[in-house]
Amino acid sequence: MRCPFCGNVDTQVKDSRPAEDHVSIRRRRFCPACGGRFTTYERVQLRDLVVVKSSGKREPFDRDKLERSIRIAMQKRPVEPERIEQMISGIVRRLESMGETDIPSRVIGEIVMETLARIDTVAYVRFASVYKNFQAADDFDKFVSELRPPVLNED
Repeated sequence: MRCPFCGNVDTQVKDSRPAEDHVSIRRRRFCPACGGRFTTYERVQLRDLVVVKSSGKREPFDRDKLERSIRIAMQKRPVEPERIEQMISGIVRRLESMGETDIPSRVIGEIVMETLARIDTVAYVRFASVYKNFQAADDFDKFVSELRPPVLNED
């Protein structure tokens, strides 16, 4: 593993343990060249996924990009960080187990929205506003009104 401080490729693992999500290994590393210490995480990757954008453009799946977008939607919400990490890992496992290496971005967005809807409706609406490209307050109003159960009139 290359040292992020000096670029030395000969770093040493000082400690390994399961990460809090129990699906990755946390490794503390030391660089003998500069004395720097840093942490890396190792995860199982079943296959290399490719995201197919709506424009047809293809790019490698980036777990960090998925994590950033979910964390933005979950910002200041009462959800434990471990729960968010479990959710992200679950989404990635679901994508990897689909049997396909090419995944349309639409499918990823729908899976994220489905998962967020079960965990936190505010985060769900935040993510949907970007995913569905809301342009005005009316877009929010229409979307949120679809979330509400119908009101029954009792005459």
